[in-house]
Amino acid sequence: MEPFSVQITVRGYELDTQGHLNQAVYLQYGEHARWECLRAAGLSQDRLIGSGVGPVALEVTVRYLRELRGGDVVDVTCEFEWGEGKTFRIRQDLRRPDGTQVAELTGVGGLLDLTARRLVADPAGRFRSLATKPELMGL
Repeated sequence: MEPFSVQITVRGYELDTQGHLNQAVYLQYGEHARWECLRAAGLSQDRLIGSGVGPVALEVTVRYLRELRGGDVVDVTCEFEWGEGKTFRIRQDLRRPDGTQVAELTGVGGLLDLTARRLVADPAGRFRSLATKPELMGL
């Protein structure tokens, strides 16, 4: 299965003084793609909060490869990597429509129990039980 992807057009107000996409906006694009993936899998913020959990970012690394400028279009992917334990990995690529990679985001996430304020022991299992399309999350 191909990774989940959203397309974003770079807006003028997201640029730095050199006319490049501001470095912090890459993180926002990654966050947007992650939430869109969850939403497409049937996991809206309301559904997650209503079930007493919420995803949390524990670590995010950005590797900048090419510049993005106002009006550029970028596809942002989202792939979850599941293992044992309380955390999971997320890999995201930002690519131009011609396939040129412009950035790579890698991260570690968890699923927070909103009452206990602790990570859920089996985030993959909890996501799977709540999602209507868990396959979009690699489950």
